[in-house]
Amino acid sequence: MPPTTSQARRDRIVRLATTTGLASVEELSQLFDVTPSTIRRDLARLTTEGRLARTYGGAMALSAHPEASLRQRTGEAYEEKRAIAQWAARQVEPGETLLLDAGTTVGALAHELRSAKELTIATTGLTALHALADADGVQVDCLGGTLRPLSQGFVGPLTEAALEHLSFDRVFLGADGVTVDRGICEAELRQTRLKELMARRADRVYVLAHGAKLGRAPFHAWAKLRKEWTLVTDASAPAAEIRAFEASGVRVEIAPPAGT
Repeated sequence: MPPTTSQARRDRIVRLATTTGLASVEELSQLFDVTPSTIRRDLARLTTEGRLARTYGGAMALSAHPEASLRQRTGEAYEEKRAIAQWAARQVEPGETLLLDAGTTVGALAHELRSAKELTIATTGLTALHALADADGVQVDCLGGTLRPLSQGFVGPLTEAALEHLSFDRVFLGADGVTVDRGICEAELRQTRLKELMARRADRVYVLAHGAKLGRAPFHAWAKLRKEWTLVTDASAPAAEIRAFEASGVRVEIAPPAGT
C-alpha cells in the first residue's frame, strides 16, 4: 500500500482492531510495509493513549465490539440486505415450510415473503414476526423463548425445545460476521448454539451476510460454517473473501442488485 503518515497508520490500526477483533504485529507489518518494531511502537503508543489493549503478539480494541441494537442496524447496508433478501425469496417454492432467524437481513427476507402463498414460516425473530403479521398467504409460527432485547430474537431452552418438534425445507440464518476459518460469529453462545440446532432441522441451509460482514469477527462465539450450506452475499463482498470461502468448499451465491 502507498506510504502513510504515522498518525494515519495508527488511526487505521485502531479501525482494523475494532472491525476484525484483533490486530497482530506480523499482519500489520505486512499490511503497512513497515518493520515489526515500528508496529510495536505504534501499539505501545496506542495503548498509552488508551485506544487499544495489548495482547500477546498484537492488540485488540478496548471495548469488545459492543453489540449494536437491531434498531441501530436496521438502516445499515440497506440496499445490500434488500438484494440478498430478494435472491433468497426467489429460492422459495409454494407450499414450503421455512425457518427464519432473527436479524435485519432475515427480516428483509420476511418482508419479501409477505405476498407469498401457501407458506408456513416459523421464526425466532420479532422483525420477521412484524413483517409477516398480516400476510394472508402465510401461516406464521413463533418459536418462543427468552427475548434478547438487542437482537430482538428468542433464544434459550424453550426455543430449542420447540425446534425438536419441527422440520423445515429451508432455514435462513443471519450473522454478525462470517470467516473462512471459524464460521459464523455472534455476540453470545446461546445464539450460535441455536443456529446449529436450526440448521439440523432443515433440508437446505442459507447464511445471509452482506459484503461488510465477510471476514469480520466482532465477537467470540462461533458456529461452524458447513460445506453443504450456502453463503449468500452481495456484490460489495471483497473478491478475495469470496475466493477464500470457495476454496474452502463453501458454496457462495452473490445476489444481484435489488430490483434486477
